[in-house]
Parts: sequence; structure tokens; C-alpha cells
Amino acid sequence: MTTIRPFRCEDLFRFNNVNLDPLTETYGLPFYMQYLAHWPEYFQVLESPNGIIMGYIMGKAEGSGEQWHGHVTALSVAPEFRRLGLAGKLMNGLEEISERKWCYFVDLFVRVSNKVAVAMYEKLGYSVYRRVLEYYSGDVDEDAFGKFLVKISLHLVLVNL
Repeated sequence: MTTIRPFRCEDLFRFNNVNLDPLTETYGLPFYMQYLAHWPEYFQVLESPNGIIMGYIMGKAEGSGEQWHGHVTALSVAPEFRRLGLAGKLMNGLEEISERKWCYFVDLFVRVSNKVAVAMYEKLGYSVYRRVLEYYSGDVDEDAFGKFLVKISLHLVLVNL
């Protein structure tokens, strides 16, 4: 059984199997620590019964007014655990956290070439709202799709009455 739990500092030394993938953006330790310190509820990890990190998601809440939203900074599942619906479970968790924080929508960026991820986000209800040129750096800089999801929830309907 897979466990979704809060990310812990020591996980930074155990998640190489997830990050060693050309489609996963890897950041410096201070970047991960900043997210863990500021938005711990948005930083979740998938763990197998034998303690292997299968994937993780990190995000935040940002903006103001009607632009207050949840943002997915990173979502990755280790190659050997893909196609099991785990990324969707992590996304659902982030959406629930965003809803509890009264966010109006959730957004993210995804590599244009990552057809599997683009299809998964569309299946989850996300739509492309812009294309960001050369968002991802590398041997060849790559564009990103900005995607967002608007979920009308009871608290949003009540606020707008």
C-alpha cells in the first residue's frame, strides 16, 4: 500500500530515484527547504511499504484577491511507479489543500514535449491558458504550457452571493 505523507527534511537524501529523470526539474537544497518551511502542507511524498520514495509534489498558495491560487511547483513520480495513477492522487491532494485555503484555481507549468503529462493534466480537467517561450533551460531551451484548473466550490459560490 502506498502512503502519502508530508515531506521531511531527510527525504532530500532519499529521492534521487525520482529526480534522476530528464523531465524532472531538480533544484538546490535551499529551494526545497524554502518550500518545506513556507508551505509544508503543499509538500507531500509517496512512499512504498518498504520505504522507497515513489514520487512527490510541492507547491504553494500565492497571489491576491481573485488571483489567489494554488500553484504546482514540481510533481514527479519515479519511472518504475508511473502509470499507476499516483500523480493524479498527489494532484487531488494539492487541489484539496488549495480549496481549504480558499484558492480560486490551481495552476502549473508543464514541458510542451511531455505529452504524457499534458494528457494527464487534461484528463484531470486542466486547460492550457498560455505558452511560455523557453521556460525550461537545457541543451535546447523548451517552452512550457501554463495550465490551470478552476473548480467551483461551495465556499466560492457563497463568497460571490
